[in-house]
Amino acid sequence: MLSVDEYTRQAKMCMRCTFCKFIDLNWVKSLRFSRQCPIDTRYAFNLFSPHGLLHSALAELDGTLEFTPKLMEALYQCTLCGACDARCKRNLDIEVLQVIENLRIRCVEQGKGPMPEHRVMADNIRKTRNEYGKPHEDRLKWLDGIKPAQKADIVYFVGCNSAYKQPELARNTARILSHNGTEFMLLADEWCAGNYVLATGQVDLARELAEHNVKAIQESGAKTVITSSAEVYKSLKVDFPRLLGKSTEDMPYTPLHITEYLNQLMQDGKLEFKKNVRMKVTYHDPCNLGRLSEPWQEWVPNYVRVIPIGKVWRRGDRGIYDPPRNILKGIPGIEVIEMERSRSNTWCAGSCGGTELAFPDFAMWTAGERIEEAQATGTDAIVTASPDVKELLTKAAAAKKANMAVYDITEIIYKAI
Repeated sequence: MLSVDEYTRQAKMCMRCTFCKFIDLNWVKSLRFSRQCPIDTRYAFNLFSPHGLLHSALAELDGTLEFTPKLMEALYQCTLCGACDARCKRNLDIEVLQVIENLRIRCVEQGKGPMPEHRVMADNIRKTRNEYGKPHEDRLKWLDGIKPAQKADIVYFVGCNSAYKQPELARNTARILSHNGTEFMLLADEWCAGNYVLATGQVDLARELAEHNVKAIQESGAKTVITSSAEVYKSLKVDFPRLLGKSTEDMPYTPLHITEYLNQLMQDGKLEFKKNVRMKVTYHDPCNLGRLSEPWQEWVPNYVRVIPIGKVWRRGDRGIYDPPRNILKGIPGIEVIEMERSRSNTWCAGSCGGTELAFPDFAMWTAGERIEEAQATGTDAIVTASPDVKELLTKAAAAKKANMAVYDITEIIYKAI
């Protein structure tokens, strides 16, 4: 996490230009889908914006602002989607997202945060090792006859949503791996990856989860960890090393999203989709798989005047964007049509940052905006690569009575094999 000095430095660098509210003007195709910050678009009030939160961070630091209910409402409705961060770094190199994350951490440290729903989630994890409070011994019920290897070079990290709420996604992933002859094992004692725990500022619990899961991976002997959850992927690749004071490259495993792994098999000529799946689809980039999934590099602040020495900036353009698209385009019958906001410019679907737990109505509005954008493409379905996003978009499509199906990409892949 940022030191107080670095936190202050980054917050002070914001010049309130408000470019963080819009996608890069080079990619704007219409006024309707030109906005990028969900809270600013919804509320149009300075506090409910990236620069408003950075301004608030400075005011809280010098004691002129406390964590009032209104500040916490703005702070925790922010989805931490990283859109403002990626947009800002096209103009100024400022760690916008890290400042907002640290503002949440300070809120928790002072006993004000997180929101009550986030406390319940954390209590569930402490008691049952999953965010839903389900019995820990039920984590493997999804297997339903599937038999992973006892020992393998690859471990499949399932994640809470796929294990408990949408077990068909876990089964799809396992069957896809087996179809390609990939031997995989499961962790002996998988705990929640803690993506939302860290996002809500509960660092101590997040670190405990990271330490346990990394130790479990090491003890398994596996060198590669595959997941089909964007949230778990971001935890493995970014959050765990960050919490442990390491860089991604120094971790004892290589994290891969299922789309990365299958895309590489396709490139190597080891995977071919033969079944025709006639469908016109649009693809939604989950924030945790796109903008937020760039490798983490641990960096000790070192400046020559204002120039950071040795820092590698995470600008949002090195996320996992091509693999899922390559896979969809490789399936016979699938036609992919992009939404106006895609890749690093994508509009957050609302499930990031723990926002949906505390502010479900706002999350539904955000997801509804994405459904409308998907409908504008004239496609039959929206495909994503996150169980959490799939669940929320499905609810939003139903609420809007949209004639549009919502799929996780593993469902499409399974159809194709």
